[in-house]
Amino acid sequence: MQAVQAFIAANGGPEVIQWQTVDLPAPGPGQVLLRHEAIGLNFIDTYLRTGLYPAKLPTGLGFEAAGVVEAVGEGVGHLAPGMRAATFGGAPGAYATARIVSARDVYALPDGVDSQTAAAAFLKGATAEMLVERCAPAAAGEWVLVPAAAGGVGQLLLQWLQARGVRVIGTVGSPDKVALAQACGAEAVFLSGDPDLVAKVREITGGKGVRVSYDGVGMASWRTSLDCMAPRGTIASFGNASGPVTGVALRDLATRGSLFVTRPGVYDYYRDPEEARAGSARVWDMVAKGVLKVSIGQTYALTDAAQAHIDLEARKTVGSTLLLP
Repeated sequence: MQAVQAFIAANGGPEVIQWQTVDLPAPGPGQVLLRHEAIGLNFIDTYLRTGLYPAKLPTGLGFEAAGVVEAVGEGVGHLAPGMRAATFGGAPGAYATARIVSARDVYALPDGVDSQTAAAAFLKGATAEMLVERCAPAAAGEWVLVPAAAGGVGQLLLQWLQARGVRVIGTVGSPDKVALAQACGAEAVFLSGDPDLVAKVREITGGKGVRVSYDGVGMASWRTSLDCMAPRGTIASFGNASGPVTGVALRDLATRGSLFVTRPGVYDYYRDPEEARAGSARVWDMVAKGVLKVSIGQTYALTDAAQAHIDLEARKTVGSTLLLP
């Protein structure tokens, strides 16, 4: 099978994304040939492109895609040609019409979950699952903070937390995103640039602060997360949308009430096959039950990936973004 694939030979802006047509071989032992019907766009793709996450160059781009299994290699038992499947892990290279991928990183899709929903929800849903269920769980009735609440991960976090009875304060970058965050389950929504943000969070929580901050923004919201925490609360800093958090001072954690900080990566929570199967099953169950309503805010042609990166980094996107072959 021929495939169109993106690659980068140097780190830089969206202009470094190039395209090539390749002949794909038959999958080897433990491999799958997956034909893509939809590809998910994620901030991790931009980190790889800029070099924030170093990779050996040249490299493909993208981790998340869904489509149809065209062929399987020797030793692959959980997948067969014709099955619908999705992937979000392994080596980068999802910006493609098709690719060879390790079978351990490919999951069969349940009936009722189409490829666009899967590509929009899998990585972001798995991120929400690992944060809420395993990394930093909050109990029903506790207050938490979700910066970038109208983003792709943010919307799924709000819905997942609401299903657990957790009370959520969200922040958004512009007034037009307030109603969206509220519709997804945030009880209170404030603008991230509000100079009185911390005071408002303290007021709504009765002066206590929040139990957890699920912070995918990074450096721009780090100080806010610190100042909004309740004693012995946890900051789960899982993303770098505004740049990586650097220079963390342990004294800041002590003076704010013995805080905890973790920098979780979803792949570490999906590394063990048994944990990965259980986590993905929770994601699809939440989608099937309608608890997670996946919002596809915009789509781009696959070869318009550079423009998609520009819009994502400018925070012009809402919800999930797809690249369509």
